[in-house]
Amino acid sequence: MPISLAVALLLWGRVRGPKPVQALSRVMMLLFCQITAVLTVFVMVNNANLIYGSWDDLLGTGNHVRAVPNVQADTGASGTPGNDSKQHTKVVQQFKPVGDSKVPNDVQTTDLKGAVSGVDGEVLVWLPPQYNDPAYKDKTFPVVELLPGWPGSSKTWFGTLKVSEQLKPMMQSGQVAPFILVSPRTNLLGDSVDTGCADVPGKVNADTWLSKDVPQMVLDNFRVDPSADRWAVAGYSAGAHCAAKLALEHPDRYRAGISLSGYNDPGAEAQSLTAKDPHLKEISNPLNILKDAKTPPKTALYVTGNRGDGLEGGEALKAAAKSPTTVTVQETTGPHSSDVWKQLVPGVFTWLTTIIPAQH
Repeated sequence: MPISLAVALLLWGRVRGPKPVQALSRVMMLLFCQITAVLTVFVMVNNANLIYGSWDDLLGTGNHVRAVPNVQADTGASGTPGNDSKQHTKVVQQFKPVGDSKVPNDVQTTDLKGAVSGVDGEVLVWLPPQYNDPAYKDKTFPVVELLPGWPGSSKTWFGTLKVSEQLKPMMQSGQVAPFILVSPRTNLLGDSVDTGCADVPGKVNADTWLSKDVPQMVLDNFRVDPSADRWAVAGYSAGAHCAAKLALEHPDRYRAGISLSGYNDPGAEAQSLTAKDPHLKEISNPLNILKDAKTPPKTALYVTGNRGDGLEGGEALKAAAKSPTTVTVQETTGPHSSDVWKQLVPGVFTWLTTIIPAQH
């Protein structure tokens, strides 16, 4: 912006030609200054909040769907990663630093090709301080998948919500279990479309990417327990909707779900694919999943939200829950923003430790 303004001031009196041409040239200079000012502010806000992970995400030109196989036919509706009937060949991933000053240096990333979903994308991983402690060399660790809102970046939990920085001392003191934190890409389609974290025939297998391919990668590369009792999924905003949906939909993969300012009705996000299809809209609603379950799932949910922004959805889930399903609801105040969710991190993970305790 300073450069564009300096250029405009330098050239303002040097414009030549007929008066209409001079006027048009100066209008164009002013427009250029305004555009660069807006872009500068946007970049600053995006860098502070890590809303978009790349220019492709911002412009809607990125597409991370390599193929859309019929996952129901290939894998069935359930099946825990690591326990498939077919023999699985371990795939060792290459990890590297994230390379973003907003993200702590101890967070690493890998590019994963989803073998089942047909989705390709980055997955960020943070290991707790105990992981490389010789005293824990034979121990397995619990895992939490972290989902951003939409639009959102896989970096946001680490860079903006500072989840690892907040939890590291709490893990060292024993207040919080030593969870491995995993944040996969959820912005999978171009054209500014939210997948709703669902398998949408012919479009994307977002559910399978998050609940099958990403967990399998973690199992292949780290000391983790494949049991659902040791896994959880957490999200904020649209990611909160996804976390509740995945936890209730896959109790054989997740013991707990954390929803920060989420919603039940996919229609709350107008750009969601699941909101555009009546059947998908119905079956992707966490409340409907809970009510329609043949057997109440062994799932613990923690739901936070303001009145008019997630609280009523959490209360509806709590009213519908039957043992062994449990729903804890916390009313919050403040804007629908990362400032609120960041402050909730310590309490939320303290609660989660009561559901998925550390193994000794």
